[in-house]
Amino acid sequence: MVNAMQMEHSAKHTIGFVPTMGALHQGHLSLVGESKNNNDITVCSIFINPIQFNNKQDLEKYPRNRDEDLSLLQSAGCDYVFEPEVNEIYQNGIPVLDLNFGTLDKVLEGKFRPGHFKGVAIVVQKLLEIITPDNAYFGKKDFQQLLVIRHLVSSLQLPVKIHACPIFREPDGLAMSSRNLRLTIGERQIASLIYSTLCKVRDKAGQLPVKELRQWAIKKINSNTAFTVEYFEIVDKNDLHILENWKDRQNMLACTAVFLGDVRLIDNIELFS
Repeated sequence: MVNAMQMEHSAKHTIGFVPTMGALHQGHLSLVGESKNNNDITVCSIFINPIQFNNKQDLEKYPRNRDEDLSLLQSAGCDYVFEPEVNEIYQNGIPVLDLNFGTLDKVLEGKFRPGHFKGVAIVVQKLLEIITPDNAYFGKKDFQQLLVIRHLVSSLQLPVKIHACPIFREPDGLAMSSRNLRLTIGERQIASLIYSTLCKVRDKAGQLPVKELRQWAIKKINSNTAFTVEYFEIVDKNDLHILENWKDRQNMLACTAVFLGDVRLIDNIELFS
């Protein structure tokens, strides 16, 4: 892969990169499409990164659909697919990432998944060093991950531009996710409650105190006993600090993580945008 990328750079081709863990869906393919629209060459990686899973069972249950993934990427016009083995990425062991993310990796997802973002940052750095893209594409569903990666790239002065792409949703509003494949038929039928609640929070924003609106959202989702809200917060989308009032309306984001059965789903929505 390194030699191929050197050849593409030598030919003055711009390279766009979409990192994934496989189990691809239309959300991933929208990132591939965005890359193809803005670069000469598009590379997609498929690598289930073990060090970002703080739950071993979650790693074991992660969907693996290699043949279907490759077929989708071929149909989408992806130029290169990089499928490294774990010992290729971590051939010298797991590297130490001496980088301070401040509170970015400690709130929201970081609070409930300790070590997750360190694992994400390590693998993204490795992949960027191998692919050497000009542009890399990430979805806003994993908004906190997006901020962590931007911080990584900025701090290490990596020569790549990070692009944030809109959340891709199912017709009923459920954010597309590889984890959706683990939902039962019954769970899938009610999963849109997460997004519909986020939409109502956006509609009610500014009308109730932030604390009351947060409590309303949690109660609304938990009213269906199939759901358990792990967190629901209204935060500043620049640094994810939790907000207590409606003063800085331009930068507000509602974020949630919800268990539907034993499947953990995340979503977010920008308020006042």
